[in-house]
Amino acid sequence: MLFYLIKRIVSSIIIILGILTVTFFIIHLVPGDAISLYENPSMDQATRELVCHAYGLDQAILVQYLKWLHTLLIKGDLGYSLAQNMTVSEILRNAIPNTVILMGAALLLNFMLGILSGILSASKQNSKFDHFLSLSGLALYSLPVFWVSLMFLLLFSFLIPIFPPSHMHSVYAESMGRFGRFLDLLKHLALPSLCLGITSGATTARFTRAGLIEIMGEDFIRTARAKGASERTIVMKHSFKNALLPVITLFGLYFPFLIGGSLIVEVIFSWPGMGRVTYNAILARDYPVVIGSTLVASIMVILGNIFADFLYAIVDPRIRLGREKS
Repeated sequence: MLFYLIKRIVSSIIIILGILTVTFFIIHLVPGDAISLYENPSMDQATRELVCHAYGLDQAILVQYLKWLHTLLIKGDLGYSLAQNMTVSEILRNAIPNTVILMGAALLLNFMLGILSGILSASKQNSKFDHFLSLSGLALYSLPVFWVSLMFLLLFSFLIPIFPPSHMHSVYAESMGRFGRFLDLLKHLALPSLCLGITSGATTARFTRAGLIEIMGEDFIRTARAKGASERTIVMKHSFKNALLPVITLFGLYFPFLIGGSLIVEVIFSWPGMGRVTYNAILARDYPVVIGSTLVASIMVILGNIFADFLYAIVDPRIRLGREKS
């Protein structure tokens, strides 16, 4: 297990460095730079060159890359934002908790709704209820996140104004007590987390249904039925744990989806998280913040996959991490 963990950490560091290197060169090769966004007609060439020199943008890309790599590896410093008067670490430190809250709520809704829908669908296989759930899941799976977000925003914030349309807290949230602020956060969290949760939950439902139907055709399930076990016991006690393996695999795969989806959802709902920070940084050509956001997203995806591997080994005793022969 220890050898497996060390091997995964070393390979993860190499992968992250590769991703950051590619990101660094791609974003620097995009036409335009951070200075051009703030340039005005009164700025002469000498002033522009002075500003570029101050930020090190007048150096060759390879020199900038080596300096950035040295600062990151030796000092652990992600640099200073070109568009905001803050360090990249400060910007990310403010945004990461908000994205974790959104992704945590979306994952919770995903597995709750997806697994419940999959169990109900498999239990009533080939019934009208099963067809309804399968078609609903397929429709949600096919719809892009931004379209679902805009429809939910229109329906539940404007036509039926139940939930607030944007931001993480109300303007008057400071005057509320601790419990009031918590309820206010939940109201603002409802729509963005629901949009992310149900679109990804459709996949969970399909995997759960397929896994349960396959397991319920096995001999040991027929034996349980012959012994007089109830359908509920067969589904929840004998089938569900075995059908859980492909769902656990999805846990690691959801992280890239949720991080990509959160970028769109956070912009639409003005949620102050990593997605919105990354979107604004790309528009402003704020290279240090884009690279810092990529670093955090890469770490979150890799940690999610490692966690899924451990869950997989816990659920299926036949899998022993670190002992597999390559």
